[in-house]
Order: sequence, then C-alpha cells, then structure tokens
Amino acid sequence: MTYDFDTPIDRRETDSQKWQKYAGRDVLPLWVADMDFRSPPEVIAALHARVDHGVFGYARPVKATVEAVVEALEARHGWIIEPSWLVWLPGLVVGLNVAARAFTRAGEAVLCNTPVYPPFMTAPAHQDRQVITAPLALDSAAHRWEIDWDALERAVTPQTRLFFLCNPHNPVARVFRRDELGRLAEFCLRHRLLLCSDEIHCDLILDDLPHVPTGTLGGEIARRTITFIAPSKTYNLPGFGTSLAIIPDASLRAQFIRAAAGIVAEVNCLGYAACEAAYRHGEPWRRALLDYLCGNRDFLLDDTARALPGMRIEAPVEATYLAWFNVEALGLKDPVTHFENHGVGLSDGRHFGARPGTYLRLNFGCPRATLAEALARMQRALAGR
Repeated sequence: MTYDFDTPIDRRETDSQKWQKYAGRDVLPLWVADMDFRSPPEVIAALHARVDHGVFGYARPVKATVEAVVEALEARHGWIIEPSWLVWLPGLVVGLNVAARAFTRAGEAVLCNTPVYPPFMTAPAHQDRQVITAPLALDSAAHRWEIDWDALERAVTPQTRLFFLCNPHNPVARVFRRDELGRLAEFCLRHRLLLCSDEIHCDLILDDLPHVPTGTLGGEIARRTITFIAPSKTYNLPGFGTSLAIIPDASLRAQFIRAAAGIVAEVNCLGYAACEAAYRHGEPWRRALLDYLCGNRDFLLDDTARALPGMRIEAPVEATYLAWFNVEALGLKDPVTHFENHGVGLSDGRHFGARPGTYLRLNFGCPRATLAEALARMQRALAGR
C-alpha cells in the first residue's frame, strides 16, 4: 500500500498546540515533537469503529490490546515480557513524575545527561527532588555524542537514587549501543541506582541499527529497570495520552502504582483502540514513514551543509525526527526569536540544558515541501541577521 506523506494537512484553527502557538502569524512550527502526518489508516479505521459503538465508559485494556503490545516488543526488539509487567499511563511525562515520586524521597536526587528532553529535569523538581545533570560529550573523532563517564562519576552523589536515560536520545538522536548500555548498567548497579529508561522513540530508528531495550540486558539491571514506551511518537498519536511503563520487578511495580494512586488519570477507550491498532496493523505504514523521514533527514543535512552557514548538525541523526543544531557561531543572543521573526518556529536548546544561544532543535516530521520552505526561510534569516 502507498501512503501519502507529501500532502500538507491544514492544522491551523484546530486544537493543535503545535500550530496554535503561532496563530495569526506566518510561522511554520517545527518545534514540539508531533508530526504533521495522518496516522495509519488502520488506526483511523479502528477509532471510527470504536466511536460507532457509541458508549465511552471508563476503560481498561482488553486482552487483545495487551497482546498487541507484547507481540510487537518481541517481534521488533526480541524482548519477551509478561503482560503483568505493564502499567498503563496517560503519557510519558506522567511516568517520569511518578518514577521520581515513587523511587526517591524529598531532597534525594535524580541524575540524567544533558542535553535532554526537558521533563527529565522538571519532573524531579516538581516532586521536590534534586536534579543532577552530567553533560554528554561530543566525540569529534567518532563523530557522535557519547556518555561522558568521568562527568557521570563526578556528578553522582550518595543522595542519588535514580538515573533517567533517554534512548533513542531526544534531542541528539543517538541510538546507544549494547556496550554503552552495559557500561551504564554497571554504573547504576555500582551506585545502587534504579534505571528509568525512556524508549518512546525506539521504533523510529532511521539507520540500520538495532534498538537494545535496557530490559533485555538481563541479570540484576533488568530487575532494576523501569522502561517507558508508547505508540505516540511512531504513529503520531500523542494527543491520546497512551503510554506504558514496563516494570518486571513486582515490588517496584507495586511501589510505582502506589505513587500514582489517586493522582494519575486512566487511559481512555480511544487511546486503547488506537494503541492496539497501531501495534497490530501499523507496521507497513511505519516502514514507509521511516523511508520518508530518512529522505527528510538527508534533505535537511544536505541543505544545512550547502545553505545554512554557521549552523551545524554535529553528529549523525540516527533516530527520531529531530535535529539538534549548533548555532553558536551565529552569535545571536536569542536565536529562537530571530528565526520566528523570519517565519520558522524552533525549540530553544536552553530548555534541554544547553547554554543560551548555542543550540536549537528542529522537527522534520512534516511534508518535504514544508521542510523545504522552512529551510528557505532559515536561509533568508541568516542572510538578514
């Protein structure tokens, strides 16, 4: 089946926060991480069928929904999980907050690398926990972002209880290899840290690389890992707020559920329907999406090298639909506002832990014509600065 990723879909005057941000302005929004593509037709059909049923009471996942998740993890990543390990959540950010609440006490610390998805830092703070960060290192010889092991050792404290990992990584688009994850597992075990692994982009790997779920490393680290997944990024379903925590250890799972009790909403019936259809029937669409995103990535890299002087993507974009631009050479005090004034909305790197004025994140999950227009506007913004 052929899928259409080229035809722009007008999201203005809709409930899209991505597009509402610039309502009334001629600004192309390439900031927040949702795509401007229709979800798979099988998902849309499943939602129509659920709506036609006409009754929308409190919902719990049926056996077929759970089986769709379990089977997808085994087929794609070789991870065999038990259905009892699954805890359903109304979003990944909720899971990060619950993990911080469940596995640390007030005043204790959560450790993560930067740059990173902003809720890695805000979630512990919301729970009155310390946030400790250790910067990733850009290895110019290997041409990739890597964990700075020395910085990690310097950062960890006796009060640290939890490590937040992002893999594949948002925003630097790294896919961490098995040896790196094994070394991280050793670090966490040695310092008696629980490992909380955000793997929400695990089905959006653009290069010929395997995603290694931390939970497949085996041994003690598998029992001390909480993994977050969701169909939201892959199938463009973030508005349904349907995510999962995978927690093999029964004691940790009970602790997590207690921390969520009374404050975390349940997933709704449409979210379950969309999730099952995506994992069960969305594979052909996903593969077509990956081909299209690879084309967008290559177009972006070529245009950047050719027409955007002073802007650099410093390492391969191995996964996600996000590009991490170094813009320090531009010397702009406020690069986000500068590009907005020229019609392109990007994410400010300082929210990810970068120094002000040094990095921007661009979402290329859009029709190629939209990306081409955005890059043309960025070129004009550089010429006019």
